[in-house]
Amino acid sequence: MVRKPGKMYRNISKRAFTRREYMGGVPGSKIVQFEMGNLTQEFPLEVNLTVEEACQIRHTALEAARISINRKLLKDIGRMNFKLKLRVFPHHVIRENKQATGAGADRVSEGMRMAFGKAVGTAARVASGQVIYSVYTTPAFVDKAKFALRHGGHKLPSPTYITIIDRPAKDTQVTGQA
Repeated sequence: MVRKPGKMYRNISKRAFTRREYMGGVPGSKIVQFEMGNLTQEFPLEVNLTVEEACQIRHTALEAARISINRKLLKDIGRMNFKLKLRVFPHHVIRENKQATGAGADRVSEGMRMAFGKAVGTAARVASGQVIYSVYTTPAFVDKAKFALRHGGHKLPSPTYITIIDRPAKDTQVTGQA
């Protein structure tokens, strides 16, 4: 059967279903990595990709956006000048009640009311204003990080915006009386 479009699963309609031990055959997540780039260095700036609306983001969309952002960052600024972090995990299991298709299927297959359905994938449920991706970098590469995040945001089902946070250096210690 044909895979249904992602817009069918965008809206948060029913309660979350995350208990995989009660259902068999949940497809694995396509997300390969959650952190990429230079994982050892501390960077002074954090550039965030944030969603505007509450929605469900399928694991395939998260992986497509991650690949797009990572490729643009690797090509434009190099592996040692950034750290990319995916901030959400697809816990919610998406189910689909299969229907018969073809000629005369409307008379044959009415389906069951409130059918449970078969697991077809997973999705991350995100709230309005939640950060999805973070890029940590230096001030010289902020424009290229914003460009990469903007292009990755086009692969997500919700409108997105970009914020920049200045992170203080961790080597400054507060001295107190002992």
